[in-house]
Amino acid sequence: MLDFKIKDVFSALWKTKSFMLFRFLIYFGITIAYVIATGAGAGVGSLIGKVAGESEAGAFYGIIGGFGLVTGILFYVREYLLYMVKAGHIAVILKYLDKEEIPSGKGQISYAQAIVKDRFKEASVLFAVDQVIKKVVKFITSLFEGILSFLPFIPQPIVKFVNAIVKNSTTYVDEIILAYNIKNEIDNPWEGSKQAVVLYAQNYKVFLKNAVFVTVISWILTALVMLLTFGPIALLLQLTGQVGGMWPLMIAIVASISIKAALIDPFAMTALMQVFFKVTQDQQPNPEWEGKLEQGSKKFREMKEKAMSWVSTNTGAGSADVGNTGSGNTSFDNNGVVDDDSPTVRFKTTTGQG
Repeated sequence: MLDFKIKDVFSALWKTKSFMLFRFLIYFGITIAYVIATGAGAGVGSLIGKVAGESEAGAFYGIIGGFGLVTGILFYVREYLLYMVKAGHIAVILKYLDKEEIPSGKGQISYAQAIVKDRFKEASVLFAVDQVIKKVVKFITSLFEGILSFLPFIPQPIVKFVNAIVKNSTTYVDEIILAYNIKNEIDNPWEGSKQAVVLYAQNYKVFLKNAVFVTVISWILTALVMLLTFGPIALLLQLTGQVGGMWPLMIAIVASISIKAALIDPFAMTALMQVFFKVTQDQQPNPEWEGKLEQGSKKFREMKEKAMSWVSTNTGAGSADVGNTGSGNTSFDNNGVVDDDSPTVRFKTTTGQG
């Protein structure tokens, strides 16, 4: 049984349709940028290649150059996309789910971004928090992989397939944790994220069940979008008289991922926000789970240190009590302490619910 209501999810998305349109225009613009850049690159490359009698080779390298140019630009604006688009949409959805009045039209976008700026003064802070969250969540996910490794009766291909789905299902966890900071109006983003990560960990089985379902549906819809966009993109690119082969497929993949980010991801994100706040309602971070994360995850320890440093910097205090260090008993084996980037963590664990 799923722990979210699809009706409420669609209702939230409809009420935030101004932000949905904002997201769509941004990601649609990204797709158009790839089409223009690869098409123009092919044309310029072909002209340059003619000089050396290698028109096709010139077009090929021109396409690569155009594709790389847009990708490089996106790399440098990724903080803005997180700060103004994803976090902003999270903020306005939260307000709606909490039964608060939200503006419509352009005012909705400004309203949401003001909330984000109030919680995260700079985009770089939000981006730094987001990157650490992803590493800690990766460590938590490895718990599930470790459990599966102790079940030899399950064929390895199935284990690998399940692990791949589980890893993909954590795509939205960092956004949910950012939502926790915004919902609870926590001034210290590192402390709020630390609390949310522990809450997620102690309820990871329930969350994963819902996340896996949502992820599978999301990627099925994305595959359908790719099939539907391939034809029009191939036709558009062929109008340049330069592009063919694998490039229409590559652009179709980019287009489908952009549409997923604009329209499908908000559905998944909203559904899992419902799950997180429903399951963790009235819960406190479990000290035992905090201890496990602190022992096993270098990035979690970094998160705790930054939470204390944030308090010291912003209050002028030399130190701060940011919660129980979670020194309770753990059931790690001798190899339990690992770097977050390790592929698998193997130890026995309990759910630590509550």
